[in-house]
Amino acid sequence: MSWGTELWDQFDNLDKHTQWGIDFLERYAKFVKERLDIEQNYAKQLRSLVKKYCPKRSKDEEPRFTSCLSFYSVLNELNDFAGQREVVAEEMAHKVYGELMRYSQDLKAERKHHLQEGRKAQQYLDHCWKQMDNSKRKFERECKEAEKSQITFDRLDNDINATKSEVEKAKAQFYLRTHMADESKNEYAAQLQNFNAEQWKHFNNAIPHIFKNLQAMDERRTVKLGETYRCFAEAERRVIPIVSKCLEGMVSAAKAVDERKDSAIVVESFKSGFDPPGDFPFEDFSQHLSRTGSDGTISSTPKAEKDRDGAPGPRPDLKQHPMNRTKNKLWLFGKKPKSPSSSPPPPPSSSSSSSTSSRPRSTSNIFPSPRFGSDLVSHYLSEIKTTVPRIPQNLRGLRRGAPSLEDFSHLPPEQRRKRLQARIDELNKELQKEMDQRDALNKMKDVYEKNPQMGDPSSLQPKISETICNMEKLRSEIHKNETWLSEVEGKQSSRGDRRHSADNHHHAPQGRESPEGSYTDDTSQEHHTPHHRPKSPPSGRPNVDPHEFDDEFDDDDPLPVIGHCKALYSFDGQNEGTLVMAEDEVLYIIEEDKGDGWTRARKQSGEEGYVPTSYVDITLEKNSKGS
Repeated sequence: MSWGTELWDQFDNLDKHTQWGIDFLERYAKFVKERLDIEQNYAKQLRSLVKKYCPKRSKDEEPRFTSCLSFYSVLNELNDFAGQREVVAEEMAHKVYGELMRYSQDLKAERKHHLQEGRKAQQYLDHCWKQMDNSKRKFERECKEAEKSQITFDRLDNDINATKSEVEKAKAQFYLRTHMADESKNEYAAQLQNFNAEQWKHFNNAIPHIFKNLQAMDERRTVKLGETYRCFAEAERRVIPIVSKCLEGMVSAAKAVDERKDSAIVVESFKSGFDPPGDFPFEDFSQHLSRTGSDGTISSTPKAEKDRDGAPGPRPDLKQHPMNRTKNKLWLFGKKPKSPSSSPPPPPSSSSSSSTSSRPRSTSNIFPSPRFGSDLVSHYLSEIKTTVPRIPQNLRGLRRGAPSLEDFSHLPPEQRRKRLQARIDELNKELQKEMDQRDALNKMKDVYEKNPQMGDPSSLQPKISETICNMEKLRSEIHKNETWLSEVEGKQSSRGDRRHSADNHHHAPQGRESPEGSYTDDTSQEHHTPHHRPKSPPSGRPNVDPHEFDDEFDDDDPLPVIGHCKALYSFDGQNEGTLVMAEDEVLYIIEEDKGDGWTRARKQSGEEGYVPTSYVDITLEKNSKGS
């Protein structure tokens, strides 16, 4: 069905229709533009979201949990998904929106051309019609004038009074008008024939051709819209496989979450390697009570034992109980050194202090230690504060030769072992790089020696020497870290053996460990239970276990000074855990007597140990009393 034959008289409507078609195409192009803007903004917001929640730390500091790794995988897949949305927007911008806008401009130009041709054909037809109409009007006028001249001639010819000249003149006028009417008739006939011919051409050739072009243009516009609809959908369809892979990646990341592996990573990350604390010993405070005859059977301590062991030891100070001393370190997280397991020697007599200092005594202080006067105590306190500087926090560690934080000694054993192992692996990699560089330099040196024109071999010697020096430094670092690692592993194995031995003999746990790395083997530091000590050996010195004080000073932070004391007698302190002191020597008090006759002290040089309480005169600072 053709517009030229069916719509030959609908020029104006076709003009409106083609304009509407172009407007509709531009409206669809505007829709595509807004859609691609949405896609671009969506992709931009997705990328901003991914960037916001992506880890900003280095890969070494990122958590290794499967849930975190899966979340990062989801973020990566979402970032790829955002990239696909950008691809969709680009496809729509180039293949749909851009194409529509270019085609719209072409349609406007083509429509304008066709309409101009139609208007020209219509104008030419109108011109032909006007010429025909003018010739028609002229022929009509000439006919009327001829009729008038004929009537005038007939009137004069029949009038007997009319002269011959008048009749001849009327006759000539009649012939003239008749001739002009004949010419007008011929002209009118020619114009009419011409107009009919042009009109036939207009409605059978020109207008159908123009309308056919307009119809083809409109049909091409319709086809273009269909193609852009398809391209619009294809832009989405092309990214569906990749989007599906992104979604499958998210599903795979979700399946990769392993709660057991995360739990194992938590254990691996925070395992300290310490042994758990053992049971608390029972503290029998009733053994020092006086029993009557009626309730003598209730006493759990036979009188014979009391008489054999001597007077009962002093009752432990409840204020100094480790569970009450919360201002200092808690027993579970802080390290408490062990006091000697045996009774301290009694103070020697004033006449023969040196000869009697090693005689065995009972746990009671037979000779109560005298006290200085208040003036003398104030004098010594003032002297200590003004002349003796406070021991630095790290002095004891430096005295023992303890390594700095470079060896990760501030970490628990298990974490320290892992960090040291990681550092050794890193140093080995650096060493391998240096070795490869050395080999490459040696090969280059050999090439230069064989072909001097390629370079000077001596120019490589400084670099080779520097590489060898770096290798030696790395080997030294590796050896140092391996030493620390073997120390940690050996200490862990020895602790495990001791705990296993203690479990086999059904003893109380020998160790107390804390996350800060402190360690102690003495359960009496948690609860000082008054118990019957065996008699001191003949030497009068503590009978200590060879392994009892292995980890006595493993804590890097020294205990705070709570007072000072002055030695009343000299003490040899030959056993492990005790401190040698001379008579009249001033010491720092860092831990009070817990009822077992021993006081922990520190020399001005930083050396620490236990001294018999009866051998010293103690003065505590006010802010430390009752703490």
